[in-house]
Amino acid sequence: MKKIFKKNKKLLGLIFFYAITFFLINPCFSHESSDDVNKAWSLLGKGDFDEVFKLTNESIHKYTESADKLARNLKEIPHKGEESNYEIMNNVATCYFIKAEALEDVGKIEEAITILKEVIQKYPYAQSFDPRGWYWSIKEKAEVTICRLDDGCTNETDDIIDKDIFINLYDTGTEFPVNYLKYGKFENIGTKNYKYVISDPIGLATATGEGIYPNTTSVKFDPEFVEIKKMLQKVNHWEIFNSRDLKTAFYKWNIASEPPPVKLFYIAELLERSGHIKQAVKAYYAILVHFPNSYGWTYWQTPWYIGKAALYRIKVLIKNYPDLKLKFEGADIKIINGYDNSVRNDIFVTNPGELSKLTIWKKLRTKKRHKSTKIKRTIGEKIKLVNYANGDWKLFVNNKPFIIQGITYAPTRVGESPDKGTLANWTTQDLNENGIIDSAFESWVDKNRNNIQDPDEKIIGDFALLKEMGINTIRLYHQPDELNKSLIKKLYEDYGIYVMLGDFLGKYTLGSGAEWEKGTDYDNPVDKKNMLESVKKMVMEFKDEPGILMWLLGNENVYGLGCNADKKPESFFKFANEAALLIKELDPQKRPVAISSGDTLFLDIFAKNCPDIDIFGTNSYRGKYGFLDLWNEVKRVSGKAAMITEYGTSSHAKGYSEDEGEAYQSNYHKGCWDDIMSNSNGFGAGNALGGIAFEWIDEWWKAYEPFIHDKKGLFSGPFLDGYMHEEWLGITSQGNGKSSPYLRQLKKAYFTYKELWNLK
Repeated sequence: MKKIFKKNKKLLGLIFFYAITFFLINPCFSHESSDDVNKAWSLLGKGDFDEVFKLTNESIHKYTESADKLARNLKEIPHKGEESNYEIMNNVATCYFIKAEALEDVGKIEEAITILKEVIQKYPYAQSFDPRGWYWSIKEKAEVTICRLDDGCTNETDDIIDKDIFINLYDTGTEFPVNYLKYGKFENIGTKNYKYVISDPIGLATATGEGIYPNTTSVKFDPEFVEIKKMLQKVNHWEIFNSRDLKTAFYKWNIASEPPPVKLFYIAELLERSGHIKQAVKAYYAILVHFPNSYGWTYWQTPWYIGKAALYRIKVLIKNYPDLKLKFEGADIKIINGYDNSVRNDIFVTNPGELSKLTIWKKLRTKKRHKSTKIKRTIGEKIKLVNYANGDWKLFVNNKPFIIQGITYAPTRVGESPDKGTLANWTTQDLNENGIIDSAFESWVDKNRNNIQDPDEKIIGDFALLKEMGINTIRLYHQPDELNKSLIKKLYEDYGIYVMLGDFLGKYTLGSGAEWEKGTDYDNPVDKKNMLESVKKMVMEFKDEPGILMWLLGNENVYGLGCNADKKPESFFKFANEAALLIKELDPQKRPVAISSGDTLFLDIFAKNCPDIDIFGTNSYRGKYGFLDLWNEVKRVSGKAAMITEYGTSSHAKGYSEDEGEAYQSNYHKGCWDDIMSNSNGFGAGNALGGIAFEWIDEWWKAYEPFIHDKKGLFSGPFLDGYMHEEWLGITSQGNGKSSPYLRQLKKAYFTYKELWNLK
């Protein structure tokens, strides 16, 4: 043993050195430096600047050597998923940034600029984690802040591509739809052992066409593919997918090194976007036949079930393109244990269904769904929920049917931010001190978008604009600011608009009193007591207001921001039910109680533990076609009424013009609303009560710098350019921001809803 040690002494010494270096740069120190960052942000928010300077200076001094070692190895911003490898560097750079913010707040502008320039020079590839779930470039934000402090900032511009480059298919196959029974055998349909066994792969490939499984060869003979084949090696298939060059994207995805079902889904979408609807349907259906058990991962690391998504796309395309004359029957994919973040326990029960031509005989035998008139039970009095014998639900207000045509209303002034502790209470904001609430009554519409109030652009106020649009409900929370009760009363009495009033139930630690670093704990007696007191305060203050439509608990708490509902979902939902019982005890009008969850995550745990929550509300951003099978899943698992408490998309997209972006946003909202109505009482799942569009106006603070309308995509998803631009979600904008909070530019989505929501 001694001989071995002596022989390898130098090698072992090197191993020991690198092990110690790794230890110093990584685990323990990383956590400590992260704690410093969290505390520094908290101190900055409280305005305790002396402590901010003390903490950031200490942290920078302590970890700079390790941070510098990491920085020297970088030549670009780390890719998603690699951020934690550079945690100490990111934390040190963030401490510099926080220090600069504090210097600005105490009026030391030149010192702040010096610090910002230093962090740009030292750590150009550092990123800071936003607790809302993404990383932002410290260099970019530092440059923007320097520009603002020097009064020389302008909004970034995008290169606009003139038009889409479409796919010209070489081989469209010989059949539509494909008769899979000719080329193989379906086994164990409707069970967990389903599979399709191919007996004639060549015949099937000939029938499907270019790029559609199992046809992976005909693309190689496509003249346009041959022409650009060499160039494709330099193309990133994910980046090109979100571009307007659909042709190059199609060919690249045909040779991309991704699992077959992932490739097939994105090929199908490219075909759809290029107008090859028949081929798109064939591609989506091929997923159901061959890969119904497939899954991928979203940006948020939640499972994305490809087969279910493909199934829904087929239904939508058949509905939107009746000229296809297709019938789609029997298709269903049930995923047992599919409501958590794990795929290891998933069991798929699959029926790919039959895709066939719609004959006259099939048209005659198609039955329309009838509304049920037999009432099973009623919840509430003046505002009541009715559950019918067939499982449908309907909301009534004063005995009249009521569809929730809602919007999240948070007219944040440009330059204000909760991150900086400068967010004002819009329900009391009166900047010109004339005794009139600014946004509610003094906004005006910039019709020609010149950012100037012309003589014909009279003051109208948001409340009047909301009413003209057809809105009957806005979503508000009684935290963190006290709501102006008289304003809420006026909204109802003068404009006929109700409020869906919520308590965050510990999300962002609001109501629980917990420290941000620890987050709300739904097993902690003190946190629970504080939250129940917060709920009680809300109900006691507003229970006698006729303009309160219903009570809302939480806001996608299951994602875990500022709380541990993601780690303790059962504890969270049990507590939410406790809060619902308290509300029902306190509210004499017995209004419905809803939850605002995060998509269908932990839906089964909700169903088991929330018998006293009347409505399953959820924030869902699944794309321009709506919400897939969400309605049926809620009905099957919980039997409850459902609504969407947030949905929408941005009006900005990289590479697209302002008109194109607004048109996409408008169509996205229309598609979502059509899906809601298609699942309301008497249609589809029959349990949809309506939805809350997100949101009224662009908020400039969401990418951190509130004085700049940031165009960066914050996270990937099913949007026009593949990214969510959080600062552009409004269906109205604030123009160049110089007339905020008064100026309104109405986007196309506003007029879409005005038409949809004012139908008699």
